[in-house]
Amino acid sequence: MAELSKRQFLKSLAGVTALSVGQWAGLDETLAQSAHIAPATLATDDDFWAKIRAAYPVTSEFIQLENGYYSLAAQPVLDSYLKHIQQINSVSSYYMRTRQFDDKRESQTQLANLLGCSTDELIITRNTTESLDTVIAGLTWKAGDEVIMAQQDYGAMLDMFKLQARRHGIVNRMISIPAHPKSDDEVVRVYENAITPKTRLLMVCHMVNITGHILPIRKITEMAHRHGVEVMVDGAHAFAQLNFKISDLGGCDYYASSLHKWLGTPLGAGILYVRKDKIKGLWPLFADSNFADDDIRKLNHTGTHPVATDLAIQDAVRFHEGIGIERKEARLRYLQRYWTDTIRHHPGIVLNTPEDPARTCAIANVGLEKIAPADLAKTLFSRYKIFTVAIDSPAANVRGIRVTPHIYTTTAELDTFINALKALAA
Repeated sequence: MAELSKRQFLKSLAGVTALSVGQWAGLDETLAQSAHIAPATLATDDDFWAKIRAAYPVTSEFIQLENGYYSLAAQPVLDSYLKHIQQINSVSSYYMRTRQFDDKRESQTQLANLLGCSTDELIITRNTTESLDTVIAGLTWKAGDEVIMAQQDYGAMLDMFKLQARRHGIVNRMISIPAHPKSDDEVVRVYENAITPKTRLLMVCHMVNITGHILPIRKITEMAHRHGVEVMVDGAHAFAQLNFKISDLGGCDYYASSLHKWLGTPLGAGILYVRKDKIKGLWPLFADSNFADDDIRKLNHTGTHPVATDLAIQDAVRFHEGIGIERKEARLRYLQRYWTDTIRHHPGIVLNTPEDPARTCAIANVGLEKIAPADLAKTLFSRYKIFTVAIDSPAANVRGIRVTPHIYTTTAELDTFINALKALAA
C-alpha cells in the first residue's frame, strides 16, 4: 500500500472541516435573507428560529429546558465530527504523529479569535472544571493565603479550594452575591469588603450557573487589581452565549469555559485563558519539559486524547459564527424574558433571577412556594414531559429549578412550561 502523504490526508480532512453552515436544509439562504434585520427584531421571529431548529436533532420525547449542562451539537457539526472519527481511525497513529498538533493549534487560534486573545494565552482543555483546577492547583500557595469566593459558585470549584485549604493551609473567605442587586456597585462592594492584606485571589462567576445572574466582571476585576488581588473568572456559561471579548473584562488574570454548553461542540472540550504575564507563575499539573516556563503549552500536556473533538471545534465555531453571536444572544435573552415576565409576580411563584434584563441572558431559576425543587422537577417531567434540573441550596439562598432554553427552543414549548408552572402553583 502506497504511503499516505500529509498533503493527501490534509485534503481528505479539508473536505469535512470546510463544511458550510447552510449545508443543512438551506440554512445559508435563510441567514442571508435575514442579514438586514436587527438582532433584537429577529429574536422575536419564530419562523426564522424554526428554520434554525431544523438544523438540530431535537428530541420529540420531552421538552428540553436543561441545555446549560450540555447542549446539542447542530447536525452539521455532529455529521462532521463522526466523519473526523472515521477518517482519523482509518489512518490511526499516522494522523497522531503528523497532523494532530497543527490541527489543534488551528482550533486554538479560532477559539482565541472568538475570545479576543492571543493564541499564546489559550489552551484547549476538557471543560471548565479542568481549566480552573489547573490554575488553582498551579499557583504556589503558602499557609494563611486568602481566597475570596461566593456561596453561589460552582460546587466543584469550592471543593477544589477546600482541598487546597487542607493541603496548604489557605483560608477560603465566602461571600454571598445579592440575588436582586440595585446596582453593579452593590455587587462589587460585597467582594471588596472581603479583601484583606492576605487576599491573593478572587474567584468570580461571569454568569452564575444556578441563577443566570451576570456579574459586573470589569468592575470587580478593576477593584481587585487596585488591591493587588488576582482575578479568576468562571465563564462556563458566558462564552458563546454573551457577546464579549476578554478585553471587556478589565484585564482578568484567568478565564475558563466549557465548549459543550453554548458553543455546541461534542463533549470533551473547554478553554483556559491565562494572561500572558501570569503564565510563568503557574505550575503544570503534568510535567512537560518541552516548553519554557512562560509558554502556555506547558499546561496542556494531555497525552493521547480524542482528537476528533479538537477538529469538531472548528465546525462548531463555523456554525456559531454563521448564526452570529449578536443574533444568538438576542434570541436567548428574548426566550428567557418570554417566560419570566409572564410569571414573575404570579402568586406562589418565586424567581431567583434578577429582573433587570441587563443582568441575565438565557438562564433563569424559578421555584414554587409549596413544592420542593426536587419534587417540582420530577412533576414537570412526569406530568408535562418538561426536563429541568432542581437546585436546592440554602447556603446560596437558591431553591428552585434552573431553566435553560437554547436557540432551538420554541415559544410554544415555553407556553407549555408557563401553563404547567401556573397550574402547579395553584
